Amino acid sequence: TQSTWGYLQMISQFYVLSPRGDTIINRDFRGDVVKGTAEIFFRKVKFWTGDAPPIFNLDGVNYLFVKRNGLFFVATTMYNVSPSYVIELLQRMTKVFKDFCGVLNEESIRKNFVLVYEILDELLDFGYPQLTSTEQLKSHIHNEAIVIDQPMTAVQTQVQQAQAAMKGAVGALTTAIPSLGNLGNLGNLGNLGGLGNIGNLGTLSMNPKTVPSNAVHRPVGPSQGDSGKGKKNEIFVDILERLTVVMNSNGVIVNSCIDGSIQMKSYLSGNPELKLALNEDLYVGKGEGRYGGVVLDDCNFHETVDLREFEDQRILSFIPPEGEFSVMNYRVTAEFRAPFKVYPVIEQTSPYKVEVTLKVRCEVPEQNYAGNVVITCPMPKHTASVSCEMLPPSPVMSAEYVSSETKAVWTIRKFQGGAEHNLRLRVTLSQPAANLAALKKEIGPIALGFEIPMYNVSNLQVRYLRISERHKGYNPYRWVRYVTQSSSYVCRM
Repeated sequence: TQSTWGYLQMISQFYVLSPRGDTIINRDFRGDVVKGTAEIFFRKVKFWTGDAPPIFNLDGVNYLFVKRNGLFFVATTMYNVSPSYVIELLQRMTKVFKDFCGVLNEESIRKNFVLVYEILDELLDFGYPQLTSTEQLKSHIHNEAIVIDQPMTAVQTQVQQAQAAMKGAVGALTTAIPSLGNLGNLGNLGNLGGLGNIGNLGTLSMNPKTVPSNAVHRPVGPSQGDSGKGKKNEIFVDILERLTVVMNSNGVIVNSCIDGSIQMKSYLSGNPELKLALNEDLYVGKGEGRYGGVVLDDCNFHETVDLREFEDQRILSFIPPEGEFSVMNYRVTAEFRAPFKVYPVIEQTSPYKVEVTLKVRCEVPEQNYAGNVVITCPMPKHTASVSCEMLPPSPVMSAEYVSSETKAVWTIRKFQGGAEHNLRLRVTLSQPAANLAALKKEIGPIALGFEIPMYNVSNLQVRYLRISERHKGYNPYRWVRYVTQSSSYVCRM
């Protein structure tokens, strides 16, 4: 029985492939699988109809993989291994690589390949898993990480450009009006006519209560050029919610749920105990809620979390492990306010002409915004051409018809809360349509992808994060961020 269990958890090869199929990392543990499986795997996955499953068998070889940021992390074996065991192993390996490299992308893996091979030698021995915890591995890893900056999103780039432009404007004002001296207090400059209300220019400098989003991508171990002096004691908390929503053409929600997670990454010295307090009006279990409270259908916690104070005071106590980890995962199926409403209208103007109008409204508060909004709408299979007209036109929006995938793609880099945008698609068909009902079956469903920073739908909040301080000089930084993302956000026609 022991020998059989050994085969269930053994892998023969492990490799990391780039989005183009290049082998970045490769380790053959047993030599019992034929050479060239990386090329065979990539060719099979690339030409698979639809999305390739995470596990498949080809010519007697079992291929198991996970995909992260375009990279393929693949394990192969000749044996009938436990699929869930190996997939879990691959997911833990990607987490460990990210913890030690800071960022998990192709450039980071290539520049830190020596570090990655060192981690791999500690993770696996002859194809058998050994250590998969960042905390356990840290004392065995000695290579320094080469820090790679995380690429900025389109919204972050816009903010940076706006800050640079406004700082230039402040410099110009200082030159033009030298008698103003210190421009820290600009609240009284509203009477300068065309300058308008520039009382908020002072906020363009970095707010001491905020940090850049890439601050969390610091490696947990030593890095090149880092002497260790001046390192901040910091802890980052992310309340991440992924939405699954199905709505009809009238904007009415048919089905919805929230998959949430409280993720944490600790850079605290001394491993102090933390106390994380959530909403006092938090209820767990269906039928347990009261009006105005936050109701979770179910939740689970990290193994280090002490729940003795959770039932009465909604406080989680724990000593954070090294690296990134999930303190709590939860699920909500109760009704909530969807961040977007979509209203599609289809009109057939002639047997060869169809007009599709999409009206999208952002239902989040006006002070919030959604970034990198991508709206896709499949078109009829006999589509010859599509012209896109955005109403009103905006430099932050673009729309195109992708003929190879027979769908229209509408991209909005920044969608302000409370705003409404329209897209008109004039579709020309190569064959006449029988009727409008048949056309509606071929158009859609409309899918939305987005990310909303500093906003969450469930209203789950962190009341406070307390750290047991051992001496007066120990004053760590605590950073909390809320992010809402789309998992599957669909509007049926």
